Amino acid sequence: MNNALMFSSEKDNWETPQYLYDELNEKFNFTLDPCADEKNHKCELYYTKEQNGLLQDWQGHTIFCNPPYGRKSTADWIKKCYEESLKPNTTIVMLIPARTDTKAFHQYIYHKAMIHFLEGRIKFVGSKNSAPFPSMIVVWDK
Repeated sequence: MNNALMFSSEKDNWETPQYLYDELNEKFNFTLDPCADEKNHKCELYYTKEQNGLLQDWQGHTIFCNPPYGRKSTADWIKKCYEESLKPNTTIVMLIPARTDTKAFHQYIYHKAMIHFLEGRIKFVGSKNSAPFPSMIVVWDK
C-alpha cells in the first residue's frame, strides 16, 4: 500500500460522524474534546489547535479524542491519551486509524486499553468519500 496516499489529505482534522459520536457519548457521557475547533467540536468544553490540548491537563474528565491524522501528530495524541488515562477519574475514548503496526500502538494501546475495530470505513463529516483506512475505538478506562 502506498503510505504517501494514506497520509496525503490536505487537512488532518476530520469531524467525527454524529451517529458514531452519539453512540459513544450515550455510553461514556463525554465532558471534553481536547483536539477540536469552533466547527467540529463535540463537547461543550474543547481545546482548539491554538490552545494545544497536548499541553493541557485532562484529569477528571471523560474525553472524546478524534486527533489530527498526520503520521507524527497521531502518535503524539496516542501517547498523551495514554498518559492522561493514568490520572485519577479520567476516562479516554479515542477514534483513530487502525494501524496496529505502529510503535505508538504497541507502546500505548496494546495490552493497555480496550480496542474496538469498526466495521467498514468511516465517512467523516464533509468528506466526499469514506476514509482510505480502517478505524478503531480505543478506550482507556480503569
